[in-house]
Amino acid sequence: MQFSFIGALEEILAGSGFAALFSDPRSLVMILIAFVLLFLGIGKKFEPLLLVPIAFGILLANFPLTGLLNAPADGASPGMLWVFYQGVEHAIYPSLIFLGIGAMTDFGPLIARPSSLLLGAAAQLGIFTAFLLALALGFAPNVAASIGIIGGADGPTAILVTSRLAADYLPAIAIAAYSYMALIPLIQPPLMRALTTKKEREIKMEQLRPVSKTEKIVFPIAVATVVILLIPDTAPLIGMLMLGNLFRECGVTDRLSDTAQNTLCNIVTIFLGLSVGCKAVAEKFLTMETIKIIVLGLIAFMFSTIGGLLFGKIMCKLSGGKVNPLIGSAGVSAVPMAARVSQVEGQKANPANFLLMHAMGPNVAGVIGSAVAAGFLLKVFGA
Repeated sequence: MQFSFIGALEEILAGSGFAALFSDPRSLVMILIAFVLLFLGIGKKFEPLLLVPIAFGILLANFPLTGLLNAPADGASPGMLWVFYQGVEHAIYPSLIFLGIGAMTDFGPLIARPSSLLLGAAAQLGIFTAFLLALALGFAPNVAASIGIIGGADGPTAILVTSRLAADYLPAIAIAAYSYMALIPLIQPPLMRALTTKKEREIKMEQLRPVSKTEKIVFPIAVATVVILLIPDTAPLIGMLMLGNLFRECGVTDRLSDTAQNTLCNIVTIFLGLSVGCKAVAEKFLTMETIKIIVLGLIAFMFSTIGGLLFGKIMCKLSGGKVNPLIGSAGVSAVPMAARVSQVEGQKANPANFLLMHAMGPNVAGVIGSAVAAGFLLKVFGA
């Protein structure tokens, strides 16, 4: 048989990903979306540590003929991204991220002012508001629960709940959750100024009491015991969150604390981002439901902020004007970004205002609150 260079080239191109790519324009759209997300993560620095691997996961998932998503069959090895995704499906990655968050977080402000728990609880309003709106728009209850959890402003929690209740919607929900977390400095300030008076924003709060080392050690153990016994479905998130915090505070596991905060958290973030992105294939992502999820996610974030602010105003009244209601907006669990926004807005009203440590109490309470809400939703709507 005579060899033809042109014929061989044509055969290679006919069996290449380029030929398959143009057979389905939707894949091209998803690749363009991946490029946009890469631009937002790299160029605009919107949650780059997770948005960049998510975007690259979308890119890989929508290249044809790679086999990266193939499940094991007939003795063949599974695709790489299929293997990575098992860490999401079995709640491993979100739980390990919570281990790192616990190791990074100082619960001292919450221990010093336990009433901050109420602000963290009030800031979960967006979860249940978005849940009800999603039901009204025709989403199934399990999907509505997954959409609602965006209001917790906690990416790993949203990923865990969605992977258990509505895996096909995972990319849209995860991208919405992390995008709005990155936009907190834009979303929250207008609501904070609209719902509080200048006089309220100017309130200076008294310095928090010192918290003993014993209190900091007992706190994660006590919270894990009470919350997990009350709602067992919170065990993956609350358990790892409190273990990470115990590593931080007990004084004898500094190496473990450092590993959880840095090396482990960074490694898991890579796998988590790729796993989320690989579910964003064209036929599941390019739907009207995705647009609805993006809109409902914004509503969820706004109502969570509103819930925290309104309860902050109530606490301001009950305390005789000693609580600045701006710290209520930090009840969403985007740590520490939401607390920093409270600090910035407080200083705009009164340059002598220092609200950061006061806002950290509701902020870390929001982490616990969103994990509890997630456990509740999993208990009610899980299989």
